[in-house]
Amino acid sequence: MIEILDPTVAATTQPIAFAPRPTALAGKRVALIENTKYNSDRLLARIGDVLKSEYGVAEWTMYRKHNSGVPAHREIIDAIKASSDVVVAGIGD
Repeated sequence: MIEILDPTVAATTQPIAFAPRPTALAGKRVALIENTKYNSDRLLARIGDVLKSEYGVAEWTMYRKHNSGVPAHREIIDAIKASSDVVVAGIGD
């Protein structure tokens, strides 16, 4: 007996609900999430410095994921929820 498999699926679309964006960054606390890849920490630190000097960000804090292949772990997410207004995630290489 031959079994024929159809690899096509019915495509469904689901709208993405984005978080509201701030109208300005002045006075905001920014969380920077780096993914452990080479230079991602340096790149994000520079972005944090630019956000502070040119956009009035109050402070920025760097968080480091366990590795680049996983989402941010629960401790990072909880810390960001408690202490940040804006998040920037970045990669390196």
